[in-house]
Amino acid sequence: AQPLEIIRQYMAKGDSPTRGRELNIHFGDTVRGFVGQISHLGDMVPVMAGVTLSFKLRGETRVGMVYVGDGATSTGAFHEGINFAAVQRCPLVVIVENNGYAYSTPNTKQSAVKEFKDKAMAYGIPGIRADGNDVLATYDVTRDAVDRARRGEGVTLIELMTYRRKGHAEHDNQSYVPAGEIARWEKENDPIDRYVRVLLDELLVEKSELDAIDARVISEIDAATDLAEQSPGAEPTDALHGVYAEPASVEPLWYRAGVRSAVENNERAAGWGTFNG
Repeated sequence: AQPLEIIRQYMAKGDSPTRGRELNIHFGDTVRGFVGQISHLGDMVPVMAGVTLSFKLRGETRVGMVYVGDGATSTGAFHEGINFAAVQRCPLVVIVENNGYAYSTPNTKQSAVKEFKDKAMAYGIPGIRADGNDVLATYDVTRDAVDRARRGEGVTLIELMTYRRKGHAEHDNQSYVPAGEIARWEKENDPIDRYVRVLLDELLVEKSELDAIDARVISEIDAATDLAEQSPGAEPTDALHGVYAEPASVEPLWYRAGVRSAVENNERAAGWGTFNG
């Protein structure tokens, strides 16, 4: 998605991808092959197992990827989804982002497995561990897993070692994190800082080139933010889009405060419900 689409989504604008619904990250775009995530931990694994099974049944060379946190691997949905995908040899890559905590629960208290990649053995699929804060290492293991899936060899589980430097949400003050842990990860393992060092020291990219990229990105985001702020809010009838086969083209009577339709009045008289107009 483009920055403008993302920012409109965060602002719940009427011209956002979900017409002002869902907010922040919970949206998708099937045209681009992006299935929006949901909050229920692990539940996207069986969803993507089904999606990638459709690829296989249609004889397509497409590959699906799904990302979950380490805590999601302790859910039934994760087990059922990855087991089904493994048995059916679906072209699926399952990425477990091991950031050390399932919300506030450290890994040692939510799983007896020392390395989450070892859970792959229970499903008869390869399990690979990589440094999730190393951009190139992450790319390499992901590319290999995608190639394997595209060859018809089935599912791969990738465990990426990383860290969550911000709380689960704004209400999470991370009081459960040992003192100094966040600062240490920020200093030593920031993925962007590490990749910049590789570009400058190993790939001999000029700093001026990186500065130009930073300036362009900042300019694009600022411009997108200005445009998003000018976007209109959502219309009430937008709530019907994606619900019915042919969404209403005019505002329903039950959206109009104080107005009761004949149908509603009949239902109310019959005791079927209460109108809150």
